[in-house]
Amino acid sequence: MQASHPHRPLPADDEIDPARALEFIETGALLLDVREADERAAGTARSSIGIPPERFAEELAAIGATPARALITICASGRRSLQALDALRDLGYHNVASIRGGFQRWRSEGLPVEYDALDADSAERYARHLVLPEVGIAGQARLAAARVALVGAGGLGSPASLYLAAAGVGSLTLIDDDRVERSNLQRQILHVDARVGMAKTESARIALCALNPAIRVETREQRIVAGNVEALLSGHDIVVDGADNFPTRYLLDAACRRLRIPMVYGAVHRFSGQVSVFDPRRDDSPCYRCLFAEPPSAAEAPNCSEAGVLGVLPGIIGLLQASEVIKLILQVGRPLVGRLLCFDALAARFQELALPRDPACPGCSSSASFSGYQEIARVCAS
Repeated sequence: MQASHPHRPLPADDEIDPARALEFIETGALLLDVREADERAAGTARSSIGIPPERFAEELAAIGATPARALITICASGRRSLQALDALRDLGYHNVASIRGGFQRWRSEGLPVEYDALDADSAERYARHLVLPEVGIAGQARLAAARVALVGAGGLGSPASLYLAAAGVGSLTLIDDDRVERSNLQRQILHVDARVGMAKTESARIALCALNPAIRVETREQRIVAGNVEALLSGHDIVVDGADNFPTRYLLDAACRRLRIPMVYGAVHRFSGQVSVFDPRRDDSPCYRCLFAEPPSAAEAPNCSEAGVLGVLPGIIGLLQASEVIKLILQVGRPLVGRLLCFDALAARFQELALPRDPACPGCSSSASFSGYQEIARVCAS
């Protein structure tokens, strides 16, 4: 065990290399981490004490700082910690130095690191989230606790689920009864050629767990029908609509309204796509039937196999859906409630349309009545 020499003079240079700083810390120097709390969530140098410079005056004496004691500062890259030396000197502390290269260099040199509230894997994996004030530890915990159902593991479900898994959404349920086909691979990036013929849900589970083993992925190899829609969606916080047909969307819309679950809608057709959020928890939110009161005919709305679709287009729309899901979980920003965001790939242009609640909507108006999922299925079939 090394002897304690907290009053050893630090090098005259204002900066000190991390390994040399560790020697001083192990013999009694105080290490002050001047980053904000959200930054420190991604890891701190061992034995450091988090104190932003504006709190030096009120907190330094309480941690045992004296004018003679060695005080070493650290930040992310070394710039703020170097500036913090002036604040220390103004308070009468002159045996001071800043760690050259900051915490980035400290960690890259393999020096001891500690984590608070998150395990080491999470702190590293979500480091770029944790430094965002809108996310931080609390927001990452909300993401980890969220349960999201994705209806469809195809063109829209692929990018949406990949980014939700990467973001640390703790539980994803994939609902799809289809199998991987080679003609899918042009746009359904969850899947690979070696898994042609495999159930899409299982192929997707393999890809998502490989990306982030810390999340839970559940699969439901089923088609949404009148008899199972509520049971499949119940217990989730958000539903991502990646369906490719109107009957499924009408059932999803009705079930989400009855279960009071926000639905993040997305659709693509040839070179264009659209995104919106239907949130039955909000009095001002429209529903899907405010947009499409009645289902169009097959001739009016052919599917991708009939009309074709630009391969990258579902990626753009699916990523926008994932963004809306994350905003809803974190309760930040302005979700696309009451707005329809349209994208034209050929013109590379976004257009936002107002989508107010329809007072005569057959789904959510005060005069609307629910006559059962079977009736919805019958209307769509007719």
